[in-house]
Amino acid sequence: IELFGKMTVLENVMVGMHTQSKSGIFSCAFRMPWQMSEERRIRAKAKEWLSFAGIPELAEVEAGTLSFGKGRLLEIARAMALEPKLLLMDEPAAGLISKETAELAELIKRIRDLGVTVALVEHDMDLVMDICDSLVVLNLGTMLAEGTPREIQDNQAVVTAYLGEE
Repeated sequence: IELFGKMTVLENVMVGMHTQSKSGIFSCAFRMPWQMSEERRIRAKAKEWLSFAGIPELAEVEAGTLSFGKGRLLEIARAMALEPKLLLMDEPAAGLISKETAELAELIKRIRDLGVTVALVEHDMDLVMDICDSLVVLNLGTMLAEGTPREIQDNQAVVTAYLGEE
């Protein structure tokens, strides 16, 4: 997901909720009463997602001024505003410092607790082992192992593939 840098954090999440709007060009242009009510509903729901992501205080900040880590949380809040059943994440911890990775881990756990399936491609093994219930390990595009974090840690084929022979 790419952020709209000149829009506020709140507006970025609201844009992500476009599929939940019944408003068209006419109702928006003429500010029909029902459209304004719908916009208030979307704004309130967007604020809830910012709170869920742990960044409610940034609602009126221009998205382009956010740190990399806060931008990542905003991206996830916007994705969650679509209320998905499945959330695909590709390297969400890439470029984050350890404090930001910890915030990300807690957010992913909250997403999981909502009943959303999170499919994660990630190389930060501490993060993976902390948040995943089950893992699939690939080596050169082929499935090498599948199991719980503990089973994967104890799998000699995985250890050999990623750490080499002892």
